Amino acid sequence: MRPKVEVKNVTKVFGKSPKNAIKLLEEGYSKKEILEKTGSTIGVNGASFEIYPGEIFVVMGLSGSGKSTLIRMLNRLIDPTKGEILIDDTDIVKMSAQQLRDVRRNKISMVFQNFALFPHKTVLENTEHGLVLRNVPANERREKAMQSLAIVGLKGYENQYPSQLSGGMQQRVGLARALASDTDILLMDEAFSALDPLIRKDMQDELLELQETMKKTIIFITHDLDEALRIGDRIALMKDGSVIQIGSPEEIMMNPADKYVERFVEDVDLSKVLQASHVLKRAERMTPDRGPRVALQIMKAQGYSSIFIVDRKQKLLGALTADDASIAVKENKSVEEVMEKNLVTVLEDTLLTDVIEALSNSAFPVAVVDQENRLKGVIIRGAVIGALAGNKDDLNMKEVD
Repeated sequence: MRPKVEVKNVTKVFGKSPKNAIKLLEEGYSKKEILEKTGSTIGVNGASFEIYPGEIFVVMGLSGSGKSTLIRMLNRLIDPTKGEILIDDTDIVKMSAQQLRDVRRNKISMVFQNFALFPHKTVLENTEHGLVLRNVPANERREKAMQSLAIVGLKGYENQYPSQLSGGMQQRVGLARALASDTDILLMDEAFSALDPLIRKDMQDELLELQETMKKTIIFITHDLDEALRIGDRIALMKDGSVIQIGSPEEIMMNPADKYVERFVEDVDLSKVLQASHVLKRAERMTPDRGPRVALQIMKAQGYSSIFIVDRKQKLLGALTADDASIAVKENKSVEEVMEKNLVTVLEDTLLTDVIEALSNSAFPVAVVDQENRLKGVIIRGAVIGALAGNKDDLNMKEVD
């Protein structure tokens, strides 16, 4: 798959001596030393990464890390001092003013922290704004804007003004405006940071739900690690203008690149990051037609007290304990007659916080299934406890069947 966005060795220097600053940077001087020698500030230092279609790519860091400067270079609201920024294999750094306007109108939308709404325009007019700039006919832009407002839950508010809306609703208008423009790329700069915690979580959930159908390429800026871990497919962690580490949430958590990243993630609740797939173990299974005697033989050989029962397509039917298998042998009953059918199951992407609850409600190890109820593996209490304690031996990074 070709990247949607490519950032190649991008550097931004603020100040009157960018060439001198770049030279010192290449010689190994620090951001602080360059500021003292030249009066120039290194905003971003040699950033390189690729973002793929349909990905939520989170750039996170503390204040002054360079994350907001970086996202503003992706649509050239800020021009880079050095490097290439490719959108669909075309370098926007080399584009003319007209070409850049076309990219901004047709390929990239942006959602800001402070909502960036026009106070004198209605919700509908704010939502239509990008389409007006593209000279979309009035009827068409109204239809698209109304559809976008409905998607974000603002149907019926189209004639209200921003001042009449709550912060969460104003942010929904900003998101609706971006959706109405129907661009492939969405830049979200601290989009939920101004919201109250509960509203913020709701907006994160809504974004993930919308992404299931939209499949936009989203670059999301945040200073909040919990937010990054919650919504990001991959995370780029920045410090002092440099990208320190790029990886999936679990990679960032379990394999921090250095002491800085390690300190950054040390207080995170792993149960809200790791998923069932990370503690998945192979599940012993058999089809019911093999009978209770075979079930007992398998359990004895493996040292198990129970076994899962599946059909020939690996769909989960139930579970059988050694005690119930013994009863079936004595009373000449089939596996189906004695097996437990009401099992607690979870999907592979279930967070461990929910897996823990499932384990507490089940007499059996928790079965992990896919959307078709095919058995993918099993979760035992010890593996969950070990993973939450940071024991990498209890983590499974490969699919288990």
